[in-house]
Amino acid sequence: MKKILIIRFSSIGDIVLTTPVIRCIREQKPDAEIHFLTKVSFKNILENNPHLTKIHTIEKDVKEVIEQLQKEKFDFVVDLHNNIRSIQTKNALSAPSSTFKKLNFKKWVLVNFKVDKMPKVHVVDRYMDTVAQLGIKNDNKGLDYFIPAKDEVNISSLLASHQSGYIGFVIGAKHFTKQLPTEKIISICKKLNQPIILLGGKEDIARAEEIEKAVGSAIYNACGKHNLNQSASIIKQAKKIISHDTGLMHIAAAFKKEIISVWGNTVPAFGFSPYLPDSKSKMVEVKNLSCRPCSKIGYDKCPKGHFKCMMAIDESAFS
Repeated sequence: MKKILIIRFSSIGDIVLTTPVIRCIREQKPDAEIHFLTKVSFKNILENNPHLTKIHTIEKDVKEVIEQLQKEKFDFVVDLHNNIRSIQTKNALSAPSSTFKKLNFKKWVLVNFKVDKMPKVHVVDRYMDTVAQLGIKNDNKGLDYFIPAKDEVNISSLLASHQSGYIGFVIGAKHFTKQLPTEKIISICKKLNQPIILLGGKEDIARAEEIEKAVGSAIYNACGKHNLNQSASIIKQAKKIISHDTGLMHIAAAFKKEIISVWGNTVPAFGFSPYLPDSKSKMVEVKNLSCRPCSKIGYDKCPKGHFKCMMAIDESAFS
């Protein structure tokens, strides 16, 4: 196998979860070229990965890059996305391939009937199954995330109160039902009584400002002020990370941080819990709710109207 293509188009967390596959191929087949196909908006997650030979990107359609990929003459394709785009790519390349099994039916059963038929196997280990036929084995070293020097955040640029250590709190998530309510975050931050850096995107700025106003000087609001790599640098230097089920949670796992992960409408049984983080890490969730999980992804509001999966979270679990 001289040239291998890995496919995963999105998103942040899912791409970070592919990094053990990349590293293990590189270490166990050092002479192979390893290429990666993704969306251009996620290229920055991979462009500093020293194990990759080349990154190919698309905006929307694989037709943008098929001719380029055909010229590469790949010996094997590792499809870690398993969607229409990845199938189109494999068909166009006509190379031997292996495809990640999504287990969508078992997820549907868990969501709709609350019957857990999911294998007790993390998605990373399932990703690794796709390269087993190449003789690649999991080295169990966890996830990778590589930050370019230009994006390393100097601790001395933070508030003086935060330069001796802080907790990183990832307040955002793609869907509302994956997020703790703002008043809940405020209450948790007050109980922590430690320097805290709030992490999130521009869409989280308003909530972050509300939290900052309510909690006071213990808060440094970094939401919307940093790019992804810079946020990763802040996570890397934190004492501990509190996070919803998000991409930044997986980046924290890559740095072996102590992570308190918060689970609302989704459940760790889907296979996306923090992978090999610090041993002191824990998952906080409201168990035995008859309505949970209500989705494998999330909603803009609680379908039941009560939002117990987040409102009933035990705040003492964060101390």
